[in-house]
Amino acid sequence: MATFVLVHGGEHGGWCWRASAALLRAAGHHVLTPTLTGLGERVHLMSAAVDLAMHVTDIANTLIFDDLRDVILVGHSYGGMVITGAADRAIDRVGQLVYLDAAHPRSGEALTDVAPEMMAMARQQMQLIDGVEVIHLPPALAAQYFGVTDPADVAWMIDRLKPHPWACYAQPLRLADEAAVRRVPRTNINCTQALANSAGEHLARQLDGDRNWEIDTGHDIMITEPEALAAMLLRLA
Repeated sequence: MATFVLVHGGEHGGWCWRASAALLRAAGHHVLTPTLTGLGERVHLMSAAVDLAMHVTDIANTLIFDDLRDVILVGHSYGGMVITGAADRAIDRVGQLVYLDAAHPRSGEALTDVAPEMMAMARQQMQLIDGVEVIHLPPALAAQYFGVTDPADVAWMIDRLKPHPWACYAQPLRLADEAAVRRVPRTNINCTQALANSAGEHLARQLDGDRNWEIDTGHDIMITEPEALAAMLLRLA
């Protein structure tokens, strides 16, 4: 039995893994889908204190307090920032890292450095809610960006997306032992569209894993292609 910890991306919550997690559990594996502070069912904890460092702590503490070992730690999109930081904090508990159409940060980089064009677009959607600068994509733009086309899936997703603090995207990731994190076996699972739109250093990072796999779908792979994603993750188990 393998242990998977699945970490969502911006505006999402643990809810987004519903279908993929069910398939992994049906195959006999232990699966956790924690929601980062201020999002999903934890939206009531939104505050100006929520940033990347807090989200890294969310996941590091999940690994530590649940006493998890040899974890297959999966991060989607912004979740790539989070799992990299969590692996640095709890390196002895992580067996594999999986970047699911995700950010691939280096120490000292923020998401605004890793994906400047995307974040410049997102910044145009900036709102101030209860004194907190947040990004919240309007429904049509969210469906387009996340690559979700099935009307039922769109409606389900839109009802659950929540404003995401800009501080999470602008705060640099600080790693204590980047070399140790880089030694953890790494799998990149990219969507075809992302690879087609990438070049240079960004493309190189998407293809720098020990395994580099591709699914022909939109960005929210866990919603649009849960069976294909689960099949790939089961190969790692």
